[in-house]
Amino acid sequence: MSYLDICIIGWNLNALMFVVNFLIAIRVISTQDRSKLHEESLVLKELKEELEIYYPYRTYITILTYVIPFTAFFRMSFRLIEMFFFFQKNQNAKMFDYMVYKYSYDIEKAKNSDK
Repeated sequence: MSYLDICIIGWNLNALMFVVNFLIAIRVISTQDRSKLHEESLVLKELKEELEIYYPYRTYITILTYVIPFTAFFRMSFRLIEMFFFFQKNQNAKMFDYMVYKYSYDIEKAKNSDK
């Protein structure tokens, strides 16, 4: 197996994780009421703006992970496992609750690392 073959497999796995991520987003959006989605998106927007203060290049890093073979696959696999355990621990939680938790956790971690 050549290096090119390995890279192609890595990019295919990254593409698979992109599709999985997209399907999760579509599933969450389709099960919610439009007004509730709008309220949740405003809360998430505020958290995202605060997070971007600490991680200004976060969008570029996300794009870069899909370009580098296997990186998005491992990153998304870890995130899916993290989600699974979050939902196991919090039985009645929704994706919104997980996203608020994740943004809040990352913001707190960044604040503590600045000290």
